[in-house]
Amino acid sequence: MNHDLIVIGSGPGGYVAAIRASQLGMKVAVVEKESLGGICLNWGCIPTKSLLKSAQVFEYIQHAADYGITIEQGAAKADFGAMVKRSRGVADGMSKGVQFLFKKNKIETLSGFGRIKAKGVVEVTDDKGNKTDYPAQHILLATGARSRQLPFMPQDGKKIIGYREAMNLEKQPERLIVVGSGAIGSEFAYFYNAIGTKVTLVEYMPNIVPVEDEEVSKQLERSFKKQGIEVLTSASVTEVDTSGEKCVVTIKTKKGEVRQEADVVLSAVGVLPNLEGIGIEEMGIAMENGRVKVDGFYRTNVEGVYAIGDIVGGPALAHVASAEGIICVEKIAGHHPEPLDYGNIPGCTYTSPEVASVGMTEQQAKAQGREVKVGKFPFSASGKASASGAKDGFVKLIFDAKYGELLGGHLIGANVTEMVAELVAVRKLETTGMELIKTVHPHPTMSEAIMEAAAAAYGEVIHL
Repeated sequence: MNHDLIVIGSGPGGYVAAIRASQLGMKVAVVEKESLGGICLNWGCIPTKSLLKSAQVFEYIQHAADYGITIEQGAAKADFGAMVKRSRGVADGMSKGVQFLFKKNKIETLSGFGRIKAKGVVEVTDDKGNKTDYPAQHILLATGARSRQLPFMPQDGKKIIGYREAMNLEKQPERLIVVGSGAIGSEFAYFYNAIGTKVTLVEYMPNIVPVEDEEVSKQLERSFKKQGIEVLTSASVTEVDTSGEKCVVTIKTKKGEVRQEADVVLSAVGVLPNLEGIGIEEMGIAMENGRVKVDGFYRTNVEGVYAIGDIVGGPALAHVASAEGIICVEKIAGHHPEPLDYGNIPGCTYTSPEVASVGMTEQQAKAQGREVKVGKFPFSASGKASASGAKDGFVKLIFDAKYGELLGGHLIGANVTEMVAELVAVRKLETTGMELIKTVHPHPTMSEAIMEAAAAAYGEVIHL
């Protein structure tokens, strides 16, 4: 059966591309070796948010007295197994949702491991080893990524684990060392600490969440330490001895070498693209910096072959992969989509407080020689934040002093991952700082802090 498009991989890049292609009239099939929705829906974005919500609810209960609610001492207990079970249920529900969308859009699912066998041919190997060839006019690679392993810290799935095992452990560890403080590492550090595990977070760079604005990083570090997380920056793990009952971890710090024991070590030092065995070398597909080389519409150097998501350059984020997939198939269908603006991609970390950002940091803007206006509004001055008991954090906006362009927005606080979309739209529409100030925001809301931060940049802030 001939297909107009076969997508290899059903993550947020692959399944979104497939649905959009079907909407555009293409006959589409998707190859998936495991569960529809890929890592994001099954072992990443979605189930982790379920765990984090459980941790947040547990924290609310522990601080119920702050809200005028009395709970008998010892009444609340974190049930780790039930939290994990709930997260798996949420993930399964989302995967079934993708199945429904495929059926609704008449997309065929090909179960097995897919690779490009020849020009216009995808070979699918099922779980019994049987191989079947499927012809297609266009082939889209969307195979995603996996947890990166350090050579001196190989993951065994028991004592040294990646993000996948971290959300499905048989029992809650008493002691956990997290190596790497990007979004994955910081989220798991928060989750396990919140439910009672003693957590050490080790970061090689001088600041945790090192891609964020320095002020945001410092605020999150303060919040983490206040919550009881041990944060070691400018530090690196040099050895993990797993020969005994516990892991003995050697950490090189600013003050010298220290050793800590832990039940489990979580390696959260980035991801590696899934490129093995999918036909890259055989087809002569060009690579660049360890990723598939593509143009602005995700075409490879091989006619009829495309690539999106974690296997191409750019941020390894679900929403980036989805946007790339839509642009790719709309171009194939003869539409005229705009290339993706990688300078206007929001990033979110779902800790407590949350972190969200878009555009340049203050340091990056100044390094470009820009004259900037910087406005900052703390949530401690927000009525809604005070009423919610969530006064930690702030909104920081960086504007071009000459033209009023919003160069970057950096938020840390409750619900800021929901608020950042406003700043993405503002940047997309090239709205100026003064226009943002004059945009009436509802009161009382956390989002008022965006208007107030803009006003602070121009010396017009009211509530500070």
